[in-house]
Amino acid sequence: MRAMSRRTLMQAAAAGAVVAAVPAAVAAAEGGANSRKSADSYRSEYHFTVPDQWKNDPQRPIWIDGEYLYYYLYNADYLAGGTTTGTAWRLATSKDLVSFTDRGIAVPKDTTPNGDVWSGCAVVDTDNTAGFGAGAVVVLATMAPDETNSQAQYLWYSTDKGRTFKNHGLDPALANPGVQDFRDPKVIRDEERDRWVMVLAEGTKVGFYHSDNLKEWTSVGGFVKEGIGLLECPDLFRIRTAEGTWKWVLAVSANGKAAGLPNTYAYWTGGFDGTTFTPDAPEPLWLDHGFDWYGAVTWEKRAADGAVDPAVRYAIGWMNNWDYPNTTPTIDADGFNGTDSIVREVTLHRGPSGAYELRSRPVAALDQHVTRTVDLGDVEVDGQLVLDYTGTAYELRTEITWDQLTGAGVQLRRSGDGSRHIDAGFHGDYAYVNRRGAANPDTSGKYQESKTPFDPAARRITLRVLVDRTTVEMYVDDGRYTHSMEAFPYLTDTGLALYSVDGKAVFRNTVVREFGV
Repeated sequence: MRAMSRRTLMQAAAAGAVVAAVPAAVAAAEGGANSRKSADSYRSEYHFTVPDQWKNDPQRPIWIDGEYLYYYLYNADYLAGGTTTGTAWRLATSKDLVSFTDRGIAVPKDTTPNGDVWSGCAVVDTDNTAGFGAGAVVVLATMAPDETNSQAQYLWYSTDKGRTFKNHGLDPALANPGVQDFRDPKVIRDEERDRWVMVLAEGTKVGFYHSDNLKEWTSVGGFVKEGIGLLECPDLFRIRTAEGTWKWVLAVSANGKAAGLPNTYAYWTGGFDGTTFTPDAPEPLWLDHGFDWYGAVTWEKRAADGAVDPAVRYAIGWMNNWDYPNTTPTIDADGFNGTDSIVREVTLHRGPSGAYELRSRPVAALDQHVTRTVDLGDVEVDGQLVLDYTGTAYELRTEITWDQLTGAGVQLRRSGDGSRHIDAGFHGDYAYVNRRGAANPDTSGKYQESKTPFDPAARRITLRVLVDRTTVEMYVDDGRYTHSMEAFPYLTDTGLALYSVDGKAVFRNTVVREFGV
């Protein structure tokens, strides 16, 4: 088949497409990943979704009695009043971070004069520093009882292992000093100095605070970054490379689109002395380059006995964007609006330039939920090849190699006539995900293709792409770059194709896996 131009590829003309004649060795377990949902459902097959109504920001999970407690912002009144009717904290628990059990409301909204509850964090107070008892769970979260300059941090506590919470009075633990943005506290324990440290989003500044008891806080400085929009949902943690080097990471959710940067999770590696963060470089790196990975949190990876792995952090992000938060077919089809990314394992590495960078991979426990494997082996492609596989929720892994070409990749959720699809691959000197060929939430046309740098001289690229009913997440070259995107293909669009542009490519060790949760 003749090679296609990229423009022709994006138009996806069906003429000339052929069905792959490669043998598909199928090893199927009982059942199938797609059998869990009805044919007309847009609810994700293996990603976390809110049971009903609305969810947005994830809250950092904590570990108690062998399971993770995952809190998130939840609005039970969303379908009646939209996003303006306020959020509570809802709880789900999980042992493997793939399968979750809903536990209902943990921190309620509108039960005090301070109103609803925004983002914050939960900590386990092992040493009873706050006086609620050893092992009590303490939440510090933003609430805004007044209209102007009212964002402040309030304390809630739980004595039933994080299932339900009571408010600790009506006064804030950290009052607003008279600024507009003062929110999203993230608290860590500084064991070396025997105190708590808080990072707080304050416009273009991340404020630093100290406390001995979680109830009273002292400002000790901050980290300022202009040019990437309003800073939200800060994060601070320490992580070790496989070689034994320790680094601190300071991160924020930020909207860098005005500067041509992502609208996701920006981070700096560097040093932290308990009071001041010193970055290795002034400009941040980004943990995701798609359009829909916001409000992300990271947390410790623990073994079954509770031991912490110092070289791995887990991470999860809200797969939505405040430019189009209410645009999704799940509202009409399934009565909810709120989907998260797959949980990731984040590790620290030296990049090609010698600078430290975080890399991502899907949580390893996904391997325990595989219900069907389709092993296609090595497939040579010159142009476009439609595979003998259909599905709406799966993972595709492949390594693409070539001698000379312009680009190559995969068409996901392809319609029968080839006119609709989502493309993931590389072209020239960048890797990309392009959702223009499928229904998606961006009506402006500005946010259709995400890009990350790529060196074509390598003549190889590895892709790991997670596809679910309304999401696509692409991990490039062992997770050095990640693209997370919403897209809403027709439920009848189930095809999968491989393509190359201006040359031949070999898709090596190509495997499709489906999951059941």
